[in-house]
Parts: sequence; C-alpha cells; structure tokens
Amino acid sequence: MAADSKRLIAGPVVPLVLALAITAPAHAQPAKRIISLVPALTEMLFAIGAGPQVIAVSSFDDDPPEVEKLPRVGALLDPDTERILAHRPDLVLIYGSQTDLQKQLAAAGIRSFVYRHGGVADIAPAFRELGALTGHTTEATRVTRDIEEKLASIRARVAGRSRPTTLLVMGREPRSLRNLDASGGIGFLHDVVELAGGSNVFADVKRQAVRASTEMLLTRAPQVILDLFYSRAMTAADLQQEREAWTQLASVPAVRNRRVHLLVGDYLVVPGPRIVEAAEAFARAIHPEVFQ
Repeated sequence: MAADSKRLIAGPVVPLVLALAITAPAHAQPAKRIISLVPALTEMLFAIGAGPQVIAVSSFDDDPPEVEKLPRVGALLDPDTERILAHRPDLVLIYGSQTDLQKQLAAAGIRSFVYRHGGVADIAPAFRELGALTGHTTEATRVTRDIEEKLASIRARVAGRSRPTTLLVMGREPRSLRNLDASGGIGFLHDVVELAGGSNVFADVKRQAVRASTEMLLTRAPQVILDLFYSRAMTAADLQQEREAWTQLASVPAVRNRRVHLLVGDYLVVPGPRIVEAAEAFARAIHPEVFQ
C-alpha cells in the first residue's frame, strides 16, 4: 500500500477502513471524561459542544486546534493502555479492530464506543449516538441537520448533469504512479465522489481500496482524477512534481484534457463535521461549471 494510504489506515483518519458501529452499554449519566482514539469522532465531539469533556486524544488528532493541548495516548496500532487507564476515563472511543483494548476497558468497567465499517450514511448516526452519550443530544441534532442540508444542496447543484468517470487516488509513491491506491466501490470516499456528481471509475469493485496498475488506469480511462494529499505539507514545487507524474499517462482522458486535480488537506478524508468541505471540493473539481 502506498505511503499515504498506510497513514490513512494507521494515522489521522480511517474513512476507508472504519466508520461506525456502537458497543457502549446504556448509562444513566452522560460521559464526563472521554478519551478518543478516532480523530473523526474527536471532531464530532467538539462540533456538538462536548469538547470540554475530552481529556485525551490519539497521536494523530490535530483538529480542532483545542486538541493540541490534550495528552496523547497512542492510536489505532499502538494504544497506550496504561496511560488510557491512568486518565480514569468513563468513555473511550476506539476502532473496531482494537479488540484487546476493548476487553481491557470492559474488565476495568469502562464504557467503549466502537467505530466500524461504513460510509457517509453512518455519519449522522455517529453524531446522534455521541450526543446521547455526552448529554448533547440537541446540539448533535442541530449539527447533523446542518450537515445533511448542506450535502443535499451540493447534491442538488450537480443533479441532472453528466457524471464523468472519476478516479479518486488515496495514495501513491511520491512523484510516481507506482503503488497507487484508489477508492473502490464502497466506503466514505466512494460515497463523496458519487454525491459530488462523479461516477467512481472503480464503482464495480466492491472493496474499500483498489491497488491500481498503470494498465488498469489505461483501461478504465477516467475522465477526472482527484489526487488526494492529506498527510504531509505540500509546496507549489511539490505539487508541480506530483502533477508531472501523470504525464506518463497522456492518453488517459483526464490527463489529456487537464482534468487532474491535486487536492490538499486532511479534511478531505475525515468522515465528520468537515465532510461538507470535502464534498464541495470534490464537486468543484468534477463540475467546475456549477461553481463559476
């Protein structure tokens, strides 16, 4: 898997691998001491006004800015169980694959909220569950309604237009098209491409990610390419070098017609409050005529 895609799995966001399922026993009192190992859920907590209840976050949390002051307790692959327990949380938000951690939390009598597979449709339920667990039900409902209305507006703006075949690149080797990972036909990023008025070129591949060879890209011949850079800072020179990597596929319509879009920012791959920003960025690239 390409470097960026590895970080997508092990690092700040996990939209292609993990989304939502809840395993948290009922509790009369809202959680007051919350630890989040899932950056997307951390953003949700702050969005609904539960930020003051968050006492520690993962190694990769960087939004909103308030998290910079919070202790770090590991992440998906390296949760620091001792530090987590030492903070005396009453709720820990974890990934579905962290089964050992879940068992340890249960043994210590600590509730867990488990985050699993899903797509855009799972974002609203996540907000609602977090609202219920933290005592911010009203705020969660308001934020969810606002997100859904804005996504509906973007969907309406591109409705009725042709849907260009779109390749969404999640990661590849720097300045090369080797080890290129693209969005398959399920998952958060696939959903956003479709919402933004594109037709995922790998929609028929019912996996979250596709390792795409040069031959596959030539055969699929995408009309639009969305090349995401979300795990490192990019200078203008960096972006130019990355754009030049596509010149080896000059016969691909997206390359030939200058419709390769290099999009930068971690907001592009976080299935949380900033999904509207990601959807609009995708829609502007796929249907620029709508936003002129």
